[in-house]
Amino acid sequence: MFPVRVIAVCASIDGEPVGMAASSFTTVSVDPPLVSICVQNTSTTWPRLRERERLGVSVLAEHHSDACLSLSRKVGDRFAGVRWTELSKGAVFVHGATAWLDCRLHSELPAGDHTIALLEICELSADPDTPPLVFHGSRFRRLAVTATAGERG
Repeated sequence: MFPVRVIAVCASIDGEPVGMAASSFTTVSVDPPLVSICVQNTSTTWPRLRERERLGVSVLAEHHSDACLSLSRKVGDRFAGVRWTELSKGAVFVHGATAWLDCRLHSELPAGDHTIALLEICELSADPDTPPLVFHGSRFRRLAVTATAGERG
């Protein structure tokens, strides 16, 4: 219904990457630095991720549509064809993302058929020149650059 950015939430479990794609991601607070994600209560991945010391949130770039589909699989290797990096505390990041947030679970709030997870940002990095992946109207889209009023003359 609304255009949204797409993220991957990932961590290392027993030396293997575990993750999922999500499109309900927003900033919540500056102090403390918090973001939120919404996870379906039927998720079998979130219960495994929520127990980790750190979670990697990768804001996927426009070239990540295949990686997003892979990370959304119900069965099989979600990381097949996905390049990733693991940090020392277990957060896993997707290569080439537009931003990376090293987070820890702050709290959770039940919300109907979903759980709202608040994640505290411990560290972050961004590549503002890498356009984000956008999901709208049941498909992936790209952002278009348009001239501002001042640029039009």
